Amino acid sequence: MTRSMTTLFDRRRFLVGGAVLLASPAVITAPVFAVTPDEIKRRGKVIIGIQGDNPPWGYVDSSGKQQGLDSDMSELFAKELGVPLEYVQLTIANRIPALTSGRVDLLFATMAMLPERAKAVQFSKPYAANIITMVASKGVEIKTAADLSKYVVGVARGSVQDTEVTKNAPAGTTIRRFDGDAPTIQALLSGQVEAVGGNIFYVPRLNEAKPDTYENKLEFTKLYNGACTRLGEREINASLNSFIDKIRANGELARIYPKWMSNPLPAFPDSLPDIPFVAS
Repeated sequence: MTRSMTTLFDRRRFLVGGAVLLASPAVITAPVFAVTPDEIKRRGKVIIGIQGDNPPWGYVDSSGKQQGLDSDMSELFAKELGVPLEYVQLTIANRIPALTSGRVDLLFATMAMLPERAKAVQFSKPYAANIITMVASKGVEIKTAADLSKYVVGVARGSVQDTEVTKNAPAGTTIRRFDGDAPTIQALLSGQVEAVGGNIFYVPRLNEAKPDTYENKLEFTKLYNGACTRLGEREINASLNSFIDKIRANGELARIYPKWMSNPLPAFPDSLPDIPFVAS
């Protein structure tokens, strides 16, 4: 066996073992599988995980083209690296497994920056902001979280909405979990649930289907989104942070952000508790 074949075998062996190590993130002291910018360039493409059904972040249009803020971010980063871009469309629940198993090089996938996630993945500096809300029709009375016990509530499984609704709803509240944002929205439209945990883009999407029907009832938390790489991968994390600094400074992020978010570019924090932006 040649040295190059041995190296390839070793990389694949470490990659397969990654899923076992992920069961206990605290024991991981080195990256399971490292992808540096130079390795990506030698391969000749960057593989980015993105959502395919969550406008305006990431979705596929009627012509089959990937669209959204995360798509624009991905395209700009691929251009920065000087390589073609390959998308892997992911659901909320399989974003982190796709990254940590090596299926993708990085995520631009509506990844809210949360301390518990920072134990499993490395976040970049933030590039977007969002607010987690409770959404229902105007005729549904929800003034406090205590009111949720009166209704059947839907959430996207494994999302921040799932966490916030589960944490804030009274014991005994009926919570139904769906595999993504689109099925959750459809559940509310079809009457399977009476309210849903959502974000600032749920109401516009719902009111496209049933105009002037839905509104935000509660606000749970404001969040920031970052790109994600694997723990310990310093070079790709540094490359992403330099890229985000660059498009903030040259106005490119301010140009694309309102196109998708319908809001001007927000101010971003220099740090977030328990969420490092720089790989150690």
